[in-house]
Amino acid sequence: MEKIPVVQDYTPPFARDGKFHVRLTKGRFQNLRRLSSWPMLALFFGLVWVQVDGQPWLMFSFAQRKLILFGNALSWHDLPLLAGLMIAGACLLFFLAVAWGRVWCGFACPQSIWTWLFIRIEDLTEGRASVRARAENKAMNAERLLRRSAKHLLWIVLATLTALTFTGYFIPMRELVASVLQLEMGAGVAGWLVIMAGLTYANAGLVREKICLHACPYSRFQGVMFDRDTRTVSYDAVRGEPRANRRNADANSGDCIDCGLCVQVCPTGIDIRDGLQAACIDCAACIDACDTVMSKLNRPTGLIRFASEAQLEQKPSPLLRPRLAGYAAVMLTACSAVVYGFTGTTDLLVEIRRDRGALFTQLDAQHVCNHYRLKVESFAPGESLIRVSVQGEGQFELFGPEAINLAENNATWLPFRVCNQQSLPARSPLTFHFQGRQVHATKETTFLTQSI
Repeated sequence: MEKIPVVQDYTPPFARDGKFHVRLTKGRFQNLRRLSSWPMLALFFGLVWVQVDGQPWLMFSFAQRKLILFGNALSWHDLPLLAGLMIAGACLLFFLAVAWGRVWCGFACPQSIWTWLFIRIEDLTEGRASVRARAENKAMNAERLLRRSAKHLLWIVLATLTALTFTGYFIPMRELVASVLQLEMGAGVAGWLVIMAGLTYANAGLVREKICLHACPYSRFQGVMFDRDTRTVSYDAVRGEPRANRRNADANSGDCIDCGLCVQVCPTGIDIRDGLQAACIDCAACIDACDTVMSKLNRPTGLIRFASEAQLEQKPSPLLRPRLAGYAAVMLTACSAVVYGFTGTTDLLVEIRRDRGALFTQLDAQHVCNHYRLKVESFAPGESLIRVSVQGEGQFELFGPEAINLAENNATWLPFRVCNQQSLPARSPLTFHFQGRQVHATKETTFLTQSI
């Protein structure tokens, strides 16, 4: 199999000064892309507003030192679960790449989704691609200036809403919006919003395909993921060549009439007829455009289609194969490990530190008190009081609050004193018990009667 060509100095075909205008098209794959992307957009912009019992349903709270995933609070000690989610997601990405190429990039990648949104705004304000292309050769007039200003204004609005929504997953959305409207947000939040809005505006509006080709690592390592049976957007050269327009066509001409629509609708500006390329994101826009032309000419569709190299050569090409099965096994294993990990999340996190200023206090020859500092964090809903007790191989008495009020002292270090009621060896095991309404935790430490 030939390697995927990677062009370092890449200029899209039919581009003027490196700039090209994407033509919007319709078809079954574009409908499928909208069917996958619009629900994702709705979830992104909608979930940030969802609250359950006055708490956000999904939020990464640095202030509260917890992650709230679909109403379930996780401690920072559960962060490895997010790493597991990323690993499982990467395995799914590899599985899709081996089976159908960069289908994730074309149908679900945020860069692609936002790029299509910005292209639609451009099409709405400045006209369709052919109109925009012709206008490039003309001097700027008042109407074009107004249309272009409207385009950039709408881009900025969408980029700002995107940055605001993304930030709302780290700061409660209602508080964030209130602080923005009242101009009371801190410099850090304001700077973050400006940076995020600027990156969204640049990536989806100005840079676009260069991100897919030069910044996204997926376009680089896809070459080692693909094999002869990977289904990618492909041009059937056997059927399409030699190309000829309808006027010059003869009995030896192929089905391709060299209309160039496959290039005009490509968001990365490539010519799929040149073969598999690193810039191709498998969005299938060229398939829809070509199928439309073939239907008008009463010719079979599928001149451009999802096909493997083996299929184009009319050879057997099984979709299920050992390599794909291996990626599927790794993906299922990673997903199973993450699911199992979520069953053992931390509901009650306790920490104990010995007071270094006074390790112990000698009351008399047999009685000694040790000083500790305790911190309790609850990640279970409905918990308000955590009762504290001690247990050991001797008789101990605990001095300090019998119950920790989580509403006032959650994640706060509190002083406690433990005293023995009988003679003990120099070091004795001691266990703290923390009991809530639905949660329970223990923490072991050492009781000292002599200097270490």
